[in-house]
Amino acid sequence: MLKHLYPAFAATLIFACLTGIIFPLVVTGIGALLFPTQARGSLVIAEGDQSSGKISGSTLIAQEFKNPRYFQPRPSAAGSGYSGVASGGTNLGPTSDKFINGAADHSFTGIKELASVYRKNNDLPESALVPVDAVTRSGSGLDPDISLPNAFIQMKRIARVRKTSEETLSALIEKNREHRLLGFIGEPRVNVLTLNLALDKISHN
Repeated sequence: MLKHLYPAFAATLIFACLTGIIFPLVVTGIGALLFPTQARGSLVIAEGDQSSGKISGSTLIAQEFKNPRYFQPRPSAAGSGYSGVASGGTNLGPTSDKFINGAADHSFTGIKELASVYRKNNDLPESALVPVDAVTRSGSGLDPDISLPNAFIQMKRIARVRKTSEETLSALIEKNREHRLLGFIGEPRVNVLTLNLALDKISHN
């Protein structure tokens, strides 16, 4: 009987080592060698913090920027907001009353209020149209990018608060523009963390 069981046990042990230990280590090693930044979570260290190694965030995960001196990300439905351990969307359809008007107990903000706050923060008239990504949550709640129209609208507020020319900020947005994947997938966009770090850099120069 053992003669028949031995091949099965041996095969199981060999394949467990190959697929559970050796293969993951090889893939991890190749990833770290060819894509070191991505393999480590696309973490970003601000230029002034290189010596201390202080991490400013990840280009893959949105974080909150409340200060009007900075570009602000999309709204979030991840946990209490931008929580990497509670990634998720709202699962609300475009005709949902909660999606449009928010929850009665104010635990969830609808797009009407989000649009009103966005207009107020960026000195827009009440009738002004706002970019979709400025008032809707992404499927993950952690989308790190905003659209170019969103960035250019916020640019005017930031120029005023920082006393910087709009031409300077416009050039900064264009410099950090990310193009469509393969030239046709998605929309042009900017990464909020990268843009804000570049913003601080020009402010300190």
